[in-house]
Amino acid sequence: MYDEFKQNHFMLDGHEGAVIFPQGAKNNKPYIWRAEFPGAFDSVDRELLRRGWHLVYYRISDLFGCPSAIEKMHDFQTYIEDNFGLSRKAVIFGFSRGGLYAVNYAAAYPGKVAKLYLDAPVLDVFSWPGGLFRGIGSRSDWEICRKLYGIGEGVKNFPQNPINNMSVLIKHKIPVILVAGDADEVVPLNENGKLLYADYMLAGAPIKFIIKPGIGHHPHSLDDPKEIADWIEA
Repeated sequence: MYDEFKQNHFMLDGHEGAVIFPQGAKNNKPYIWRAEFPGAFDSVDRELLRRGWHLVYYRISDLFGCPSAIEKMHDFQTYIEDNFGLSRKAVIFGFSRGGLYAVNYAAAYPGKVAKLYLDAPVLDVFSWPGGLFRGIGSRSDWEICRKLYGIGEGVKNFPQNPINNMSVLIKHKIPVILVAGDADEVVPLNENGKLLYADYMLAGAPIKFIIKPGIGHHPHSLDDPKEIADWIEA
């Protein structure tokens, strides 16, 4: 994965962390942070590496952006910024369930997030993995997720659900680029990304929405990464 680039892998609090270095770094050392699935549909990641951005990842899979995951993420961000001299804000990529991490982290630490790139993001755990609306959900993941968040039977709303944190992102004017297919049966757009888009538009907050007609949950991103990479750098 990213074998053509120099890398530093390490363990922090029992989890793998990684920093991937561009061949010619920008002076202010900006970085993108893949919340989940590094190496998957990574055309934008690679484009920004080529442009001089660093790429980081912290493997805390199957924590679904729960409160303990957010605190681990904050420790990781402090560590990489202090030890690798990276910029003091991240651009977080939230692909699929990575949206749970990206949005909850930005809501908890808005001053540490420059922008969000959300791609077919999960923003409501009752949509996925819960599958309580139109999406197919995932029963096994839902049981893990419920325990991590302490969601009891019959609970339909709780503060840590990312969909309830839009107001914090809007208050701090965190720019978002949202990319999603309108035929997604796993993470339905109407139950997730479109709700964020509606809130941002109503508030006049900065958001760019790229909708992919007839596309399901996969493939993520775009064939040509330039439009997304340009937005991130703008």
